[in-house]
Amino acid sequence: MRIVSLVPHATELLFALGLGPDVVGVTHECDYPPAVQALARVTRDVLPSGLSAGEIDAAVRERTLEGEAIYELDRDALAALEPQLIVTQALCPVCAVSYEEVAEVAKTLPSAPHVIALDPKTFGETLGDVRTIAQATDRRDAGVALIAEIAARIDRVQLAVRAQPRPRVAAIEWLDPVFVAGHWTPQLIELAGGEDVLGMAGEPSLLVSWEELAAARPEILVVMPCGYDEQRAHAEALAYADELAGVGAKRIVAVNASAYFSRPGPRLIDGLELLAHVLHPERVREATAAALALELSSTSG
Repeated sequence: MRIVSLVPHATELLFALGLGPDVVGVTHECDYPPAVQALARVTRDVLPSGLSAGEIDAAVRERTLEGEAIYELDRDALAALEPQLIVTQALCPVCAVSYEEVAEVAKTLPSAPHVIALDPKTFGETLGDVRTIAQATDRRDAGVALIAEIAARIDRVQLAVRAQPRPRVAAIEWLDPVFVAGHWTPQLIELAGGEDVLGMAGEPSLLVSWEELAAARPEILVVMPCGYDEQRAHAEALAYADELAGVGAKRIVAVNASAYFSRPGPRLIDGLELLAHVLHPERVREATAAALALELSSTSG
């Protein structure tokens, strides 16, 4: 089967199910696993590089209001790959080429590809996506095995943090303006032994003011700007160090959002283990992604 993935988390899921040899095209943002580097790219970013967080937000808002995407689909490149299956999403217009455009293009391709949209809003729905892709690609056994592995790792985390005090946590998905993470992130925080003070499970990210963030009295701030790795997240946190300090949290930690939180794929379980390590380091001393949590500050307040 010839598969094109138009969203990074779908690419990761396809490879996790052993479908790497079938994937012939991916997006310009797909960077994991390393094998994707050799694959054809069928999208491009229309925003200029080097924009600040505020400039990115303004540009995205402007294009969204005008009904324009921030990614472009290379239709000729897609057609040349002769896909039989295209995996995309319709949840977030900021995260990928629009589903409507993909569906329209697919109808014109001689290969007549089947189009599947993965649009999870909760952690449980991300596991449902495993089943969806496994069934569509005849990888049911691999899907069952992947879900079982994830479930076992969830159980280990919950056992480790059971009966521990739950620190108050705010997960910051963007810094200018301030968004707190929604969708699956509040569930990850709960499973990791914390209490999300602002995010709502299954709901979109929430725009808040710095004053509202401080009023929620978080003990730990997890800075996870959407699409940023830990180094860029750390740099963003340093750029807003005064504002973050004004919230009054005891700890501020920057994490690799791109790998472990922004993408609702198989590595969300790594994000859960990372959060458990951040929230309860005495109980979860090792985690797959533990080294990717960068401490910005620590106080004794």
